[in-house]
Amino acid sequence: MSVSSVYPHYITKAEKKGRTKSEVDEIIRWLTGYNQEEFEAQLENKTDFETFFAEAPRMNPSRTLIKGVICGVRVEDIEEPIMQEIRYLDKLVDELAKGKAMEKILRK
Repeated sequence: MSVSSVYPHYITKAEKKGRTKSEVDEIIRWLTGYNQEEFEAQLENKTDFETFFAEAPRMNPSRTLIKGVICGVRVEDIEEPIMQEIRYLDKLVDELAKGKAMEKILRK
């Protein structure tokens, strides 16, 4: 599955709740260390999630502070590394859509 196939769903989920595409992008940049141009290149290349996370310039060490349930599974208990990274991202977008402050979402 490519990042570009899921990304529009993240945007839709956020915008339905009055949040913005730029906030979704900020979350993705925070998590992965990509700058906006690098991130857009990954979308354009239809990069799969495994490559997207493997090539990320700097996975944020604070991502391990992301806790909670997504799709009925606790993100902190997921053992498959790529699936855990995907679920971290899902959880961050979920928090955004639920109206959480960016400061809290970005674990500041």
